Amino acid sequence: MKALYYDCFAGISGDMNLGALLDLGVDREYLIQELNKLLIVDEFSLTIKTDKKMGITGTKVDVLLKEHFYEHIEGHTHEHSHEHTHGHNHEHSHEHIQGHTHEHSHEHTHGHNHEHSNEHSHEHTQNYSHEHAHKHIYDHSQEDTHSRNSEQEHAHVGNAHTHKHSHEHRNLRMINELIDKSQLNSNVKKISKDIFLCIAKAEAKVHGMPVEEVHFHEVGAVDSIVDIVGAAICLDFLNVDRILSSTVELGSGFVRCAHGMIPVPAPATVEILHEVPTHIGRVTSEATTPTGAAILKTMVDAFVDNIEFKIVKTGYGLGTKDFSIPNVLRVFLLEIDEEEKDYINEDNFILETNIDDMNPEIISYIEDKLFQQGALDVYKTPITMKKGRMATKISVLTDSSNVAKVERILLHETSTFGIRKYRVQKKMFQRSIQNINTKYGDIPVKLALYKGETIKYKIEYEAAKKLSIEHNVPIQEVYCEAQKICNREGIINLDSNQ
Repeated sequence: MKALYYDCFAGISGDMNLGALLDLGVDREYLIQELNKLLIVDEFSLTIKTDKKMGITGTKVDVLLKEHFYEHIEGHTHEHSHEHTHGHNHEHSHEHIQGHTHEHSHEHTHGHNHEHSNEHSHEHTQNYSHEHAHKHIYDHSQEDTHSRNSEQEHAHVGNAHTHKHSHEHRNLRMINELIDKSQLNSNVKKISKDIFLCIAKAEAKVHGMPVEEVHFHEVGAVDSIVDIVGAAICLDFLNVDRILSSTVELGSGFVRCAHGMIPVPAPATVEILHEVPTHIGRVTSEATTPTGAAILKTMVDAFVDNIEFKIVKTGYGLGTKDFSIPNVLRVFLLEIDEEEKDYINEDNFILETNIDDMNPEIISYIEDKLFQQGALDVYKTPITMKKGRMATKISVLTDSSNVAKVERILLHETSTFGIRKYRVQKKMFQRSIQNINTKYGDIPVKLALYKGETIKYKIEYEAAKKLSIEHNVPIQEVYCEAQKICNREGIINLDSNQ
């Protein structure tokens, strides 16, 4: 089985993802050819180059907005040098070979400003919600130079370098129309729209409005469209059986936006990555952007840190900032044992504590409360502690989204002064639920699937208990009736699987 694995030890952004997938082997000309199918091809160019981060060679991708001519409401049209702020998912700093200097920062900027260096002096300010600021400083006095070196390749999508600039910022409906009107294949269209919807839902929740009412720069920004549609093109090109990811580094600290200082990770990133294993603090800056987060949340089948595989190829997508660790996204093309696709792999946490000085009756109360707060399992083990003290070890299995709730219950509602926590990996059969009709009523049956076939089943206890009480019959009789139905309907061959 062929799989793609994202190693997000330094986070992920839209441009880093493109760089990593190109470095892995996606054909550059194919990507450019497919992006040319978008109706906004005259609004951007794509720069691809080979570079290094802390000695690691990889691919750096920049989406460059093309030189603009502005039509102003005063009725005059003129060419100008300007400082132009655009939302995007990453930050870079390099000199474009055509004499343009591009400085990109990880600042979140919600303003859209133009400073004109000619006889007309005015400032435009419009507020939009987006991810990062791009400062494009165009130096028209410099000679238009096209010198290249052996480590750098510039691939430009589209031919025109100028066009009329519009202050329109596309919403989700407009993005979907843009994708649907293109000649991209149906799979690329679906992936692209799914990723955009993921971001739009997060932004809508953060800003407290319906998805259809969200008008914000991030979804409508040209560079974000290229990052997301480009990701869909690359993933469709690779055509892997599964996509997996490591725990995702989010970064830490604060960034400035129009509303003031906001924490890292950005609110939209946090919203997108609910229930995804994450890490904070390895990088003292923004490591994962909303676009990078949405690509993972939409496309990844499982987040696992422990997996057995054979590496076929490795790719590196380069970021721009310099961290204490390499600012790169690493991806692996893997060969995984074919049998692995028939299992579910999940990363969970176990939290546990030893109790030797609390009324045992309270443990039952604690157990019920833990399940109410989302614990996947709670079990108790009798142990002998120091000085021969008899005690109970309470162990709780939970996913990452409920760790804080479980911690609070164990710390505040038991007599313990501390708890232990560690990550565990679960490997499970694929499963489904099937309701069967018995003479006592319907009972749900949990099925364990392997290679598409049911190899085990489990009659749900709570349903059997309820029917037993309602009909005043032994619960074992309810179980036997359910087993007969399972065997008769061919859910499983009981004789060959017992």
